[in-house]
Amino acid sequence: MNVEKILAISGKPGLYALKVQTRSGFVAESLLDGKKITVGMKSNVSLLSEISMYTHTTEKPLAEIMREIAVKENEGPTISHKEDNDKLIAYFTEIVPDYDTTRVYPSDIKKVFNWYNILQSKGLVSKEEPKNIEASEAKEISGEDAKEILKTDKVEKSEKETKSKKVTIKKGPTEPKTKK
Repeated sequence: MNVEKILAISGKPGLYALKVQTRSGFVAESLLDGKKITVGMKSNVSLLSEISMYTHTTEKPLAEIMREIAVKENEGPTISHKEDNDKLIAYFTEIVPDYDTTRVYPSDIKKVFNWYNILQSKGLVSKEEPKNIEASEAKEISGEDAKEILKTDKVEKSEKETKSKKVTIKKGPTEPKTKK
């Protein structure tokens, strides 16, 4: 599930997709009705990829929670966020059994289910795990390659500095003056 460009804007219902950045903010498109709005820099905006929920041990990213809901529901819709709190909490406990009940409120749980259903209706949920590059798969640069990259970078940098500097030659006397 990719929620990198999905936003929650304080005071606005639903979720928004980030479209274009402007000088004074950005343009976002509502996932509910497709309307585009401009959002200023003073608005309180949260990226879904940056939101986490408290558990007793760590903070769990919202994308992981939504992936677990997608696995449980086979990428289908989940229960409505309008259900009573007891039913929502019981369902959420099945998804995240170790969530911190003192710091995660029923209103937070309602938002998760509402947001999941919005994303699911747009086909943006997935039960596949995100692919992380492991250290063994990462490409290593050998010592000689690293030296060559550094050498090339230094040469390019020195050429740019030479081109940007103005060279002025002062004309002076060609023979030194001697006192008689």
